[in-house]
Amino acid sequence: MGGRNYDISETSGHQIPFIELGDDPRKPKTNYFASFCAIVASMSSILGGYDIGVMSGASIYIQQDFLISDVQVEILVGIVTLYAVIGAAAAGRTSDCFGRRSTMIFAAGFFFVGAILMGFAPNYAFLMSGRFFAGVGIGFGCLIAPVFIAEVSPTSSRGCLSTFPEIFANVGILLGYISNFAFSGFPTHLGWRFMLGIGIVPSVFLAAAVILVIPESPRWLIMQGRIGEAKQVLIRTSDSIEESLQRLADLKTVVGIPERCEDDIVQVPKQRSHGSSVWKELFLCPTPAIRHILITAVGVYFFAEATGMGAVVLYSPKIFEKAGILSSEHKLLATVGVGLVKTVFVLIATVLLDRVGRRPLILTSIGGQVISLIALGAGLTIIEKSDEQVTWAEGLCIAMVLFDVAFFSIGLGPMCYVSSEFFPLKLRAQGTSVGFITNSTMGAVVAMTFLSLSRAISICGAFFFYAGIATVGWVFVYVVFPETRGLDLEDVEGLFGNLMWKFSVKHRDIKN
Repeated sequence: MGGRNYDISETSGHQIPFIELGDDPRKPKTNYFASFCAIVASMSSILGGYDIGVMSGASIYIQQDFLISDVQVEILVGIVTLYAVIGAAAAGRTSDCFGRRSTMIFAAGFFFVGAILMGFAPNYAFLMSGRFFAGVGIGFGCLIAPVFIAEVSPTSSRGCLSTFPEIFANVGILLGYISNFAFSGFPTHLGWRFMLGIGIVPSVFLAAAVILVIPESPRWLIMQGRIGEAKQVLIRTSDSIEESLQRLADLKTVVGIPERCEDDIVQVPKQRSHGSSVWKELFLCPTPAIRHILITAVGVYFFAEATGMGAVVLYSPKIFEKAGILSSEHKLLATVGVGLVKTVFVLIATVLLDRVGRRPLILTSIGGQVISLIALGAGLTIIEKSDEQVTWAEGLCIAMVLFDVAFFSIGLGPMCYVSSEFFPLKLRAQGTSVGFITNSTMGAVVAMTFLSLSRAISICGAFFFYAGIATVGWVFVYVVFPETRGLDLEDVEGLFGNLMWKFSVKHRDIKN
């Protein structure tokens, strides 16, 4: 292949297979092992995505089967995001104590139990118990995937790989929509059970892949003083030998291990261990940089839900019904289109994040949402006030739903996962958990109030309301969100806490 071979055992003291590097250091070869690790970790996001997608259609049949009210439907659909808060809150500490891999296994186990309970639920109360286990599993999975990926990815492809959880979440949503459509012809009391119960499949795949294939995060290993293991993982997940050694040196510095220390296992300084000091540094005595990071990350997580994407995805059949699609099969088929659009555009974001940058994409994303939400509200207003069918307005509404999910998926959606790179190593897991808790709480509020909000101010007014929040979100991102493309993970913190960051970013040479 025209490259150079290095015997890694001479560098690390461990027997590792030979790695071939390309001749041009400016264009590192794709690290397929790091990509594979990101794919496996991102499978945990399928769990949450599948639940969102499948409940949009399953809730229709559950309501018919159990004869429950709209309020009960809202609670059933939205409560899982509140339960996810429990999982996310526990996952931050669990991942620091037991490791990133163990946390992924916990996610799969909880969702597996939840899927079984929901599939065999004889009544509404039993179904809600299944929602609890599924929600906790979703919280574990959605928290740990971006943390693990940010820590295992090489600098050159960190932005791309960090979007994988969003890709898989959208794949999960699409699979949920397809499941709705596939089982819609079954008897009412069976169809929704198959829709929910089949969720055991991705949870089994996730647990098996994590146990059999992927390694532990090198940064977590360093935090435990396990230098030898961390070195092996870094060599396998870096673009070059030089990068792996530099990442190892940086991590030793961050954790407080002497750079010359080459022991396989060392004692990590006590002040660097996880615990209450993390929360103190996050909330009670944050530095200006940490405060800026926390505000930025939590803000991104907040606006990702507050702009109403959860309502669009969860209640898309009802939105399409308002737009003139009356057939149940046609409504479910239209939701498959929503899933396809979300998946395609997050794939586009994956390509652009390390080329165009984070900041331009997220500003374009929220700006596009503002326009599409306003247009959707206007179209629904015209349909609502017209005494006869307005075909062009119906087409506009359907197009704007697709535009909204497209703009969301190209920036704001994947940026929730990418924002885990903002936090320094010691604060990353629990800092990300704070963001995800915010996201889950807002997701629950949106999911559990959309039908009531639509009755109170009309469905048109609801989307105008979300457009107003999106406008505030655009201003927020413009003011506080820096560009992190091309920076080593340990260098990202340096961008925050400086009021002049906008001007310095324009003049610094971003590494490619």
